[in-house]
Amino acid sequence: MDPKPIITFLLLISATVIAAQVYVRPPPRKALHFPWSRKPSSHPQQVHISLAGDKHMRVTWITYDKSAPSIVEYGTSSGKYSSVAQGESTSYSYLLYRSGKIHHTVIGPLEHGTVYFYQYMGQTGWTKSTLDHIEQCKYDLHLLPGDLSYADYMQSRWDTFGELVQPLASARPWMVTQGNHEKENIPLLKDGFASYNSRWKMPYEESGSSSNLYYSFEVAGVHAIMLGSYTDYDEYSDQYRWLKADLSKVDRQKTPWLVALFHVPWYNSNKAHQGEGDSMMAAMEPLLYAASVDIVLAGHVHAYERTKRVNSGKSDTCGAVHITIGDGGNREGLAHKYINPSPEWSVFREASFGHGELKIVNSTHAFWTWHRNDDDEPVRSDQVWITSLVSSGCVAEKRHELRSILVAP
Repeated sequence: MDPKPIITFLLLISATVIAAQVYVRPPPRKALHFPWSRKPSSHPQQVHISLAGDKHMRVTWITYDKSAPSIVEYGTSSGKYSSVAQGESTSYSYLLYRSGKIHHTVIGPLEHGTVYFYQYMGQTGWTKSTLDHIEQCKYDLHLLPGDLSYADYMQSRWDTFGELVQPLASARPWMVTQGNHEKENIPLLKDGFASYNSRWKMPYEESGSSSNLYYSFEVAGVHAIMLGSYTDYDEYSDQYRWLKADLSKVDRQKTPWLVALFHVPWYNSNKAHQGEGDSMMAAMEPLLYAASVDIVLAGHVHAYERTKRVNSGKSDTCGAVHITIGDGGNREGLAHKYINPSPEWSVFREASFGHGELKIVNSTHAFWTWHRNDDDEPVRSDQVWITSLVSSGCVAEKRHELRSILVAP
C-alpha cells in the first residue's frame, strides 16, 4: 500500500505529568483577554472546515449580517472560483446572548491531492503556544476529543475561541467531539450542547448517526470513530446501537487502521478524574476490542500519557494503544499528581503542555510523536512506532468474536 498522508492529532486542553527526565516547569501563562466593548466584525469570521463525507468538505463561518447568504465559491486557482455551493444557516440564543448567523455549506465533490481555494459571502497563552507549534507541522487533519472553547456558559468565549483557531481551522479540517465544558445545560431552560451543536457541525448524518455527539469518517487509510462521553452509551442506547452498526461496515482492506476518540480516558494513572471513564469502558471496550481498534485518543485529564496495547485493565497484544493528550492549554492549569508506582500498562507520562502527531505511513505501520510546548516543535519528547492489528493477525483471530457481538440483540 502506498504511504499515507500525515494526520496530526491535537487537543486544546491542558495537561500535566510527572517528568520522566530532568525538566524544569515554566511559570503559568496568563489568560488571553478580549475587550468586552468591541463591536462584532462586519466581515465573515470564526471560519473552520471539517470533512463531510466522501470527497466533500463543510465550511462553517459566522456573520452578523442577517441577510448574508450561505454561499461558498471555490476552485483550484486563487481568485478563480469555478464552482459554487449553497448551504444552510442557523443561530441560537443563550439567556441574554444572541449568536450571529452561523453558516454551514458543503462543497464538493473534491479531488484527492488537490489544493482548493474558497471564499464566502479555554483560552490561555498555553493554548496560543500550542497553536503556534501546530502551525509548524505538516499535517492533513486535526482531531480534538473534547473541551474546545472553555466557554462554560459565557457565550462570548465561543466567539473568541473561533477567532483564535481560525488561521488553522480554516485551512485544514478540524474533527471534534464534545467534552464536559461543552455541556452548558440549564435545567428547564437550556438543553446541553446547544452552542457546540450549532457551531461545530460534524458529519454525523453522513455516517448514519442521529446525533452530532458521535459519528465516524474515513481518511488516509483510517476509519475514525468519534464517541460521546456525555451522552448515553450503555447497550440500550442509540450511541451503542450506532457503534455496532458502524463497526459492521468497516472494511479493513480499505481502512486498515481503526482509531477511536472520546473525551474521558479509560486508562489513566493521573489522580485527576480517576474512575470517570469506568462505566463507558465497561459498556464499550468489549466492542472496540472485538473490532480490533488500534489506537484510542482521549483528553479530559490535563496531562500526557501513553499505554502499551491494553484491554480489560491489563496489557494485551491485541488491545488498543491508549493515549491521553489533554495538554493543549486551558485556564484550569495542570494535573500534577500521579499514582505511584505506575500501572504496568503505563509507558510514558509527563506534566507538560504539548501536542501529538500521528503519521500513517502505510497499512502496517504508524509513527506517533508527542511534542512539549517548551521545546522546538521538531523535538520529540515521546515517540513510538505502532504496528497495525491487521498486520499482527489480531483482526483475523477475532473475526468470529466481532461477528457474534455485532449480531447480538
